[in-house]
Amino acid sequence: MVPGQGRRPASSPSRQRVVQVLLGLVWLADGALQLQPAMFGRAFVTGVLLPSANGNPGPLAAAIRALAYFVEPHIAVWNALFAITQLVIGVGLLVRRTVRPALIVSFLWSLLVWVFAEGLGGLLTGTASPLTGAPGAVLLYVLIGLWAWPKGAPGASVGPADSAGWRPGRETGIRMSWAVLWVGDALLFLQPANLVPGALKAAVSQARTGQPAWLADALARVADLIGSHGTLLTLVLAALMATVGIGVGLGWHESVLLGLAVLLALTIWVFGEGLGGIFTGLGTDPNTGPLLVLLAFAQYQPWARHHDMSRSARHFTSQAI
Repeated sequence: MVPGQGRRPASSPSRQRVVQVLLGLVWLADGALQLQPAMFGRAFVTGVLLPSANGNPGPLAAAIRALAYFVEPHIAVWNALFAITQLVIGVGLLVRRTVRPALIVSFLWSLLVWVFAEGLGGLLTGTASPLTGAPGAVLLYVLIGLWAWPKGAPGASVGPADSAGWRPGRETGIRMSWAVLWVGDALLFLQPANLVPGALKAAVSQARTGQPAWLADALARVADLIGSHGTLLTLVLAALMATVGIGVGLGWHESVLLGLAVLLALTIWVFGEGLGGIFTGLGTDPNTGPLLVLLAFAQYQPWARHHDMSRSARHFTSQAI
């Protein structure tokens, strides 16, 4: 027997598996942020939960406040449970055999957080902006999780055409959801409240709250540069996001537009979200910026085609030996 014959050839992880692992690491980071000292005190209620009620319709605002006041007396216990839930989801995504149950738990948890901790991402307030985290980070967790949902039985082999777990019908759904997300963000920029000349400058200035001096100073300089040009810059951002959404959705110059998407995501993350507030002591997640980058990575077709060609070549070589 030729050495190695009869054994499955080594293969690199599929794109889908890479996305699962990266998503798991993000969930672990969320769990770690939930373990910050401030999260075990009243600051978590007053600085994270209650503000999500602001500007929302009466019933939703009342539900958010009711939950906040319910957990406040035993916030340390509840916060420990919140952190454990996120850590369990993260570990579950890192282990192949527990990916499905981990994703199911993540969907349920994300929807609860989106309603009660993010106030539906502020979509009903009339002031929601992608620059400050709309449509909500946890909604992107659901979207990424749906894209990363494993196909077939655990450990089952797949052919080269679907080795990354992305069949043609699924690919169409992925492109549509990408387009809806980015065009939807562009439309949020076009809300009247976001087109006020000082709105963009105010959003960047607000991101300074609680930040370390080096980041607060950088954000202050950017806010000064924006000055009275906020409306024009907002329109430019809206146009770029719509172009990314429609272009990638239709497969136009995908590599270039995905690169632009990454640049926009990082710009939003730094200057609008203040790195997700991870240095403030009250940041519960890295916000939407890194998740948008992960979505761009998942969408990148040349990577998938190279991966599939490599797997096909290894499969052909193993059969020929």
